[in-house]
Parts: sequence; structure tokens; C-alpha cells
Amino acid sequence: MKFIHKLTNWYFSKDALPYWCVFIVDCAIVLGSYLLVFQQFRSGVETLRVLGHLVPTLLLYLVFYIIGFRIFHTYAGILRYSSFTDLQRVFYATLVGGVLTFATHYIIWDHWNLVILTGTEITVSTILATLLLWAERVLVKQLYDTSLPDLHACHTYIYGISSGAIATAKRIRNEKPMQYKLCGFVSGKPEAERFMLMGLRVHPADAHLGEFMKRRNVTHLIVADDCTEQFRKNMPLQDSLISNGIHILITPEAQEWHRGKMKPGAQQELKDVDIEDLLPRSEIQVDMKLIAAQLKGKRILITGAAGSIGSEIVRQIANCDPADMVLVDQAETPLHDIRLMMRNHWPHIKCETIVTTICHPQRMEHIFAEHRPHYVFHAAAYKHVPMMEDNPSESILNNVYGTRLIANLAVKYGVDKFVMISTDKAVNPTNVMGCSKRICEMYVQSLDQAEKNGSIEGHTQFVTTRFGNVLGSSGSVIPLFTKQIKEGGPVTVTHPKIIRYFMLISEACKLVLEAGTHGKGGEIFVFDMGNPVRIADLARRMIQLSGAKDVKIKYTGLRAGEKLYEETLSNKETTKPTFNPKIRIADVRPNDYPTVNAQIDQLLQISKQYNDMDTVAMMKQMVPEFISNNSVFHQLDVEKATTA
Repeated sequence: MKFIHKLTNWYFSKDALPYWCVFIVDCAIVLGSYLLVFQQFRSGVETLRVLGHLVPTLLLYLVFYIIGFRIFHTYAGILRYSSFTDLQRVFYATLVGGVLTFATHYIIWDHWNLVILTGTEITVSTILATLLLWAERVLVKQLYDTSLPDLHACHTYIYGISSGAIATAKRIRNEKPMQYKLCGFVSGKPEAERFMLMGLRVHPADAHLGEFMKRRNVTHLIVADDCTEQFRKNMPLQDSLISNGIHILITPEAQEWHRGKMKPGAQQELKDVDIEDLLPRSEIQVDMKLIAAQLKGKRILITGAAGSIGSEIVRQIANCDPADMVLVDQAETPLHDIRLMMRNHWPHIKCETIVTTICHPQRMEHIFAEHRPHYVFHAAAYKHVPMMEDNPSESILNNVYGTRLIANLAVKYGVDKFVMISTDKAVNPTNVMGCSKRICEMYVQSLDQAEKNGSIEGHTQFVTTRFGNVLGSSGSVIPLFTKQIKEGGPVTVTHPKIIRYFMLISEACKLVLEAGTHGKGGEIFVFDMGNPVRIADLARRMIQLSGAKDVKIKYTGLRAGEKLYEETLSNKETTKPTFNPKIRIADVRPNDYPTVNAQIDQLLQISKQYNDMDTVAMMKQMVPEFISNNSVFHQLDVEKATTA
């Protein structure tokens, strides 16, 4: 046995046998089959005595089988990776050889003094040769699958019984040295538990699976690429796996929708699941071809181009082959990174990166006059809630003044479409940042309406998009929690009951592009953010996934302006369906342009005095639903209620 083990180790350490070796073995199997059948069918004949006449016959027969081998290239495959397709080719090759042999053996009988086999002997010999050729390939594959045993291979289940799961199972079985030993499958379909798949049991995807796997020393679960959405929705299963220390692996396509398939045999591309992969999100379908058709050849201006959202919009629009891109941001280093990215990945696109603030009127006027953009994607804004709560005047002077300046220039220079990126914090705002974005929404909507009723000359369509937190952004809690876990904790959560909605940056930006290109002007598009996530549960899962020990969660209390949950619509608003089930239109109260514009003038004058109370008081006058939460500005609400 030791000798056989060493032999298989040596054999399989080679890339593959030369094709002529396989060819010679296959020919020997065919000749051996005929000799064996001849001896069995003619037991009264001494084989050695007629061998001189028999060999020329068999060599002639072999030529016909070689023709079949040549047609179907049976010797060109790598035996250790033989599949059903390879066995089919062997069958067709021997069938060709058998038919040619059967058709010509009467000619040999009539003209040559040779030992001739009967039709029955030829048929049986062909069948035997086929079976032996099959057995050769199956045996080599089986030896390969059981050779080079790796004691360190991880016992693994695969989540899913789909085509993606089968493909993943075949890949991990074929990989040498073996990293994962397949022990079973997992399915959320109750009827699937009665079946076997690839000779292995299918287990139920329930809340007891983690404990079940732990008892059987199964340490890993691989999620098939076409089953990730189903897996995301099964929170009890995820909790069971995480709490029992099961390593969850995910395939490349699952990391981001439709980014390509795993390369055959490339199991090193499997990665440990991130917390982003476990959030209960549904795949978002967006017709990027239609979007690309509208943006192709257009001049595009993007403000806040170096930020989390802005930079992703840059990437997605670059794939649409625009004629010209103008990227504006005041953050020099991140914008330089975007500049290098464009040069490396889209060198054919004319792109200009401009370091400036959107509040610089002369510079912005020059940019619009020079580039004459068709589309403006306005992502520049101050977004951090606690920072803006401490700096309300700056929030107004940047967010509101900057937005009004860009919007007015869009009208002046004939921009076709202006897409403003807002936030769910603008709904029933409880903080300065959210209220500043609501005022921006009010202005661009009223400006769009003023164009439509003819009080302002212009044709720019103003579209607003609202969504919540995006995963991986600079303001997301996930990077903060990751840093705190690495430092040994504690992980800080403001409140045990606080919940938030989450979405991938790439998904949010796709919806922005779709809403922006489909909008007719004046709409506020609201994105379906999926199911809300309790932040404390998120922190707990991240700690468990990291494997860190003794990391505690510390509750610090709500920050200034923060509320327990975010809304996408205020109580007075309703929604209407759109072209995409993930996007709805908010039916908000209309705002009169002259009134809003005059109020903003007054607000800006107050903000320049840097009196925080006066600034916020004016904001509350413009947005009556703005009720401060956990903030010094709450006293303004108390005073208003007292005087009412």
C-alpha cells in the first residue's frame, strides 16, 4: 500500500501524462479486449497457434478504432479531470471503430487469408473495450480524488442545491492539495432534505444547523454564488452559524452583484464573509445599458467627486463612455486618487479634476461656462450629523448656499438634468444636517416648478434622490466598529434600540443614475433600503465574526441630533410607484419659489453672523417639522410650543 501511495503521489505531482501515453494505453485496451473475447468465444482453439494470422486482423481492426480516437480526441483529455463528456467521447469513438470493423470484416474474409472474428465477437469486443476505457478514466479520477490526502482540509458544507452549488462542489473536490472536504449540502427548501446530492446528505437550513455542524466537526459553510440573497434573509441561520464559530465563506460573485464568475479551480478566491454580506438586502436590478445609452457622449459634472458616493458615481458613469467628465471636490488627496484611477482605467475619456469648493461663485461660473455640462450630479455636502450640529452656520453656508449656486448655474448654462443626492435624514429632520438637506430639496423642487410655469426661463430638470446609510462610506459605523474591535474594544453604540437602513454604495449609485436619467424633473425619488438593522445586533455579529474575545459593547447615549430610527417619508407624504420597484416618488407638499428663495436669502444673512440659535430658529421656521432631538436647540421647540 505504501508503494501504491508513493506511486500515486509521484504520478499526480505531474501536470499530465503526454497524450501519446494515453493513446498507447487506449490502443492496448482495444487489442486486449479482442484477444480476451477471441479466447473466450473459441475455447477449443489454441490462441498461440493462430496468433500469426490473428495479429494482422487485430491491427487492421485497431486502425478503425484509431480513426474514432482521432475524430473525438479521446486521448487529448487529462484523465484525472475526466467528466461525463469525456466518457461520451470514448463511447462515440469506439462506436465508430466497431461500425467500421463490422462493415469491413466480410471483405477481409473474402480476399485475405486471415483469422476473421464474427459479428458477435466484434460487438462484444467493442462493448468490452468501451467499458474498460471508461473504467480506466474513472479509476484514474478516483485515485486522484483519494490520493494526496490532506489532513488539514476543512470539513465543509455548501449552502444551496443550485447549479452554482454543484459547480462549487466540483471545484473544491478537484482542487489539490485539498483545502475543503465536502461533507454535505444545506438547503432552505423542506422537500430537499429527503434527497442526496453528489452522494451527500442535504441538511435543513434552520436555527440548529450551527450546533449540528459543530457536533460533527464541520467547520466551514460555503455560500453558493446564486444563493446569497436567500442566505442573507435567513437571519436565524446566520446567528446559529456565527454563535457556534462556523466560518462562512462566500464566492466572488456574491461579494458584489454580477462582477464575474469564479475561475475554475480558483478556490483561493473564496473569502471569509464580511458583515456587509450578511445584512438582509435584496439584489437590485438596474438597466445599466439604458442608462449608458443616455449618458454616452454627454458632458458630465460631478460635485463631491472624491467622496464615497461621488467617487462611485464617477466609476459607474465612466463605464457609460461619456464625452467629458468634470470632477469637483475640495479634498485634494482623494481627488488626486480619483484622477489616477481615471487615467489608469479610462484613459480614453476626457476628464478634468478641479480642486475647489462649490461655494466659490466665480470659479463655479467659469467651470459651467467652459464645460457646458449636459448632466450635473450634485453629491457635495457636509454630511456628519454631530459635526453639523456643532456648526449649523457652516452647514447652511455650504449645503444650502452651495446647492443654490450650482442649481442656478445649471439653469443659466442650459444643463439638461440636475440630480441632487439627499438623505433620509431630511425627512422629519431632528438635526441640523438633515434640515439643511431638506431646505436644499425645497429649493431645487421650487426652481423646477418655476421653470415649468414660466416664471423662470430654463429647461433644466431637477431630480432629488433620498437614501440612507451606505456600507463602507466614511460615515458608516462598520469601519468604526472594525477599528474598535481590532483595538480590543469596547465597541461603542449610542443606544440599544437604535436601528438604521443600509445599502451598498454601488447599489445606491446605480439607483441614483437610474432615477436621474428617468426623472422628468421635480421628483424626489425614495429608495427602498430593505429591512432595518439594529445597530447593537450589528456590533455583536461583527465581534463574533472577528473571533475576538472579551470585546464588550458600550452604550454611550444618543448623539446630538440623532434619532432612534430614520425615515424615508414624512408623516404627511405618500409615495407613487415608478419604473423600478426599488424606487418610489415622494408626493411632497409644493413650495413657492419666490418664498423659498427669499427665506434662503434671509437664512444666509443670519448664518453669516454665526449665531447658532438664530440660524437654527430660521431653519425651523422654513421647515416646521424640524424638531431637534437630544440637542441644545430643543429649547427652541419648547419656546415655540409655549408661545403657540
